[in-house]
Amino acid sequence: MLAKRIIPCLDVKDGRVVKGVHFENIKDVGDPVELAKRYEEEGADELVFLDITASYEKRETMVHVAEKVAEVLTIPFTVGGGISTVEHVSNLLKAGADKISINTAAVLRPELISELAEKFGSQCVVVAIDVKRTWDRITRKSYWEVFINGGRTPTGKDALMWASQVEKLGAGEILLTSMDTDGTQSGYDISLTRKISEKVKIPVIASGGAGKLEHLSAVLREGQADAALVASIFHFRRFTIPEAKIFLQKRGIPVRIED
Repeated sequence: MLAKRIIPCLDVKDGRVVKGVHFENIKDVGDPVELAKRYEEEGADELVFLDITASYEKRETMVHVAEKVAEVLTIPFTVGGGISTVEHVSNLLKAGADKISINTAAVLRPELISELAEKFGSQCVVVAIDVKRTWDRITRKSYWEVFINGGRTPTGKDALMWASQVEKLGAGEILLTSMDTDGTQSGYDISLTRKISEKVKIPVIASGGAGKLEHLSAVLREGQADAALVASIFHFRRFTIPEAKIFLQKRGIPVRIED
């Protein structure tokens, strides 16, 4: 079995790392460069940098901030937020990103996924899917609906069908965020994560809800995620990355632990 990855997430707004609940009630956490450096030193497998208001504000990701973060990293670095063109992706890769994450632009123009995969390789293309449980008045059933623009805009798209489509279009990974559990520290949406993981063959990174170490083991085992994206419990020093990895290793979940 491949080692499971632990990936700290830097949600960035106005050049600062922030954290909210259900994509709202944003609080300042710290400087992205300082946090990135700390997480690499602690043994993070990768790092994700998301400019959380770029799409909503219809602007490009802050390349200069991403560049400063990349300068202190040697681990894989994913950048997302407001990315909508091949040129923008090229600029971010030149700035030091190893992968890019697209969400809103992918929904509005799905062929962008294929264009990026063909030019830069599927391993470079992460499609972020923000999902919320929604009640369909017509079918009288609930379903997992895809949202865009930083969780502000519902699309009517079914998350399971969209995940399958992005895989066919050439995405190399899916970054799956449950808006229902995001920032709550009550645990990942295990059911959602497992359904998506079973639907696709590409790696799924689970996001939204980590509050204790048991939540990590649950999403990696029961949820069948390939990686766990973590923010609050690391940002606020509730746990460290070494503590998380030792906890997982003792429970039989393969992780990379440095000497």
